[in-house]
Amino acid sequence: MTDYLALQKQRIDSFLDGYLLPETARPEIIHKAVRYSVFSGGKRFRASLCIAANDTFAGGTESIIPVAAGIELIHTYSLIHDDLPCMDNDDLRRGKPTSHKVFGENIAVLAGDALNALAFDLVSSAEDCRLVRILAHAIGTEGMIGGQVEDIASNGLDNLTEEDIRYIHTMKTAKLIQASLEMGAVHAGAALSRTDIIREFGARIGLAFQIVDDILDIESSDEVLGKDVGSDVENDKATYPKVCGLDRSKVFARAAIDEAHRFLAQLEEDTTMLGELADFVINRVN
Repeated sequence: MTDYLALQKQRIDSFLDGYLLPETARPEIIHKAVRYSVFSGGKRFRASLCIAANDTFAGGTESIIPVAAGIELIHTYSLIHDDLPCMDNDDLRRGKPTSHKVFGENIAVLAGDALNALAFDLVSSAEDCRLVRILAHAIGTEGMIGGQVEDIASNGLDNLTEEDIRYIHTMKTAKLIQASLEMGAVHAGAALSRTDIIREFGARIGLAFQIVDDILDIESSDEVLGKDVGSDVENDKATYPKVCGLDRSKVFARAAIDEAHRFLAQLEEDTTMLGELADFVINRVN
């Protein structure tokens, strides 16, 4: 799995290096900020999911790379904004100072905005409006942004339920992971019955991904995680461990991955790589 992720990261990074304007392009500061965040690390996990879903149904094609790269730009934009003082106020991301620490809050906001626009430029290059709609719905008020709003509103609340946390995590994290898989399947021409299964698979691993994030914020270290550990507790954020406890959170993450595998078992195609990506979610250390 490490080799697979490394290969897809190389493909995505190489493509983005050629696509994004150089740091010397005017206005230099915004292009420096964009490249700083895009190439500051990261596993390109969402892009890998998109590529793997495409390959599961189509056998592989280079035309999925711009789409997968666009998804990564959306993810990077969300991280820049998530780190801002008005959001989570984080100083580190992927082991480096966050964008607003290096370039200032105003440029960080604009870098995120620029990445959002560039992402849709890339996805639209596939000339399939279904992909644009899937991504737009995943990151709007019925997805990532809506989840972030609920996340902010829940800070410091003591009466949160498991249902509340599941809703927030599904919206702010799982929706984009789900969309990454669905976009890969749609691009490959998978039948509707197949994309429905992939969508359900994505919902489960997306939920597990955020639960594992909650757990790592408690059990990991700044050096391993690449960001400030313990910030969830410090900011009294809505997390699974806060509401359900650490042990039950691990049970919920495992159950979500097991359920994801049961959806994969409904497909006739070779889903080995998708299954390994699901297992990676539960076993990852950062």
